[in-house]
Amino acid sequence: MKDWKKIVIDSPAMWPQTTHVDLEEPFVDDRGYIQHLVNTPMKNIALIKSVTGAVRANHYHLEDWHYMYMLDGEAEYHYRPHGSDEAPKVVIWRTGELVFTPPMEEHTTIFTQDSTFLAMSRNARDQATYEADVRRVELVDPNSIKL
Repeated sequence: MKDWKKIVIDSPAMWPQTTHVDLEEPFVDDRGYIQHLVNTPMKNIALIKSVTGAVRANHYHLEDWHYMYMLDGEAEYHYRPHGSDEAPKVVIWRTGELVFTPPMEEHTTIFTQDSTFLAMSRNARDQATYEADVRRVELVDPNSIKL
């Protein structure tokens, strides 16, 4: 599996149709529960911690997509189609919620609380692969943030 980064694993038909993704009901029994987050192939799962006031992203991906699941905390998730002049839409992303970012969607996350989340991505996230796919934009001016 030397060339595993080149495997094509997805189709837009597999993606959710909304940014905020409803989770399916968990399996529950006397031992606790199992909550499935994403049932699709992917190449990276990252655990990310962010402090209150941190700004992440301000970019879009050419081909990569990702799901993000908030383990603990809260953030504003700003997004719009790449090249659009419309104001970004904003979702308040809370503990236990899942959001999805397709390719070519400008996005920025502003953390309103110390937060820990999982990012689950189509592409491998070694720096070379990541930088080849990402394009920086200023969807949100970091200097304009007042928390």
